[in-house]
Amino acid sequence: MKFIRALFIANRLWFSLIAIILLFVASYAFPILFPLMQVVFAVFILLIAIDAGLLFRQKAAFFARRELPERLSNGDENPLTIYLENRYTFRADVEVIDEIPFQFQRRDVLFRARLKPRETQAIRYELRPTRRGEYSFGAVNVFVLSPLGLLKRRYQFEQGRMVAVYPSFLQMRQYELLAATNRLTEVGVKRIRRIGHSMEFEQVRPYTTGDDVRTINWKATSRRSDSQGTSLMINAFQDERSQPIYCLIDKGRVMQSPFDGLTLLDYAINASLVLSNIALMKQDRAGILTFSDHIGQLLPADRRSGQMLKILELLYRQKTRFLETDYENLYASVRTHIRQRSLLLLFTNFETVSGMHRQLPYLRRLAKDHLLLVIFFENTELRALLTEPAADTEDIYLKTIGEKFAFEKRQIVKELGQYGIQTILTAPQNLTANTVNKYLELKARGMI
Repeated sequence: MKFIRALFIANRLWFSLIAIILLFVASYAFPILFPLMQVVFAVFILLIAIDAGLLFRQKAAFFARRELPERLSNGDENPLTIYLENRYTFRADVEVIDEIPFQFQRRDVLFRARLKPRETQAIRYELRPTRRGEYSFGAVNVFVLSPLGLLKRRYQFEQGRMVAVYPSFLQMRQYELLAATNRLTEVGVKRIRRIGHSMEFEQVRPYTTGDDVRTINWKATSRRSDSQGTSLMINAFQDERSQPIYCLIDKGRVMQSPFDGLTLLDYAINASLVLSNIALMKQDRAGILTFSDHIGQLLPADRRSGQMLKILELLYRQKTRFLETDYENLYASVRTHIRQRSLLLLFTNFETVSGMHRQLPYLRRLAKDHLLLVIFFENTELRALLTEPAADTEDIYLKTIGEKFAFEKRQIVKELGQYGIQTILTAPQNLTANTVNKYLELKARGMI
């Protein structure tokens, strides 16, 4: 019903013209109608003139503005706002068409609004980019309907703007905020129980709920109790700082596989951005190394104030290369440029045990000098296939093949563990939380 009403309003002029033409045709059969139709036609022309006068008499009677972030966050819902201002002296029914970049492949960015005289309104919607790079926004087109609904006037604003899509900095800010307020459990990060106290002494402070009772300083407690009443005091420790953390990101063809619009490379980049920020908050040093058939870019681990901006700019420019990854070259580069023992988070993907075996000698050499954490991906479509019941022989065959591949993934985890190599096998959507969990776990165990 709403669609029919909107269609009638949008084409009111044409419906009126068609009706008048049909009545003129009918007047040939009934001549008595002809004088009446002449009057109706004259009135119709007069109404159009009045309508046009009200609609076009002011030069800039309507205003619109699109508000965009300076940069968009890849894989996230980014908020956009279109502000409308009606400067007419009558109530305006408007249609707004926003010319969004072609990468979104959307044709439904059309909004309708009704504004009273001198009223302002805001239209808010969201866009989710799935590729890094530059996106070109076109004009904001506003079509204002005349008071009688016979004419429309087109306005164009924001004639064009280029916006860059960066790795998921919205996700990074979310984790940063939750970490600052001690609420990381809301995004799947577990509370890690610290084993022992292989940390540096920081200060003596009052006991608060949740502190480890084993850290109570009884001498300080007795001194404070004598002067200020009973109050428990504890020894506070801080983590060992300035540990080098490197994210090694594979850009080979295995990272081109898509999931929910993003490639595995994009998931690895987003997780690396969040992990690097968390590491810097923990006073560790964060660095990046990208590689494929040759070494890409290396950003040495550091924790100075501009490091996160350098990491963001480096990750923004990364693209998949459709060649086989050279792990021998990776090992040589790490050995040359990363001299201090570090935590290496290797983002890659192994589909078969034999594929892992080809790279195992280089992984073992890396693990000999550093703490190596290999992060690779579950096949989520395969997991969905295995959970569905088999209806016929073909389904049984597919489930059998699927189970073989799933078993090989688990076998890779087991074999890497035999050589002291830490692993994460994760679904792409859980990559960031699982990576942060593992980093905090390794830090709590004093392994880095």
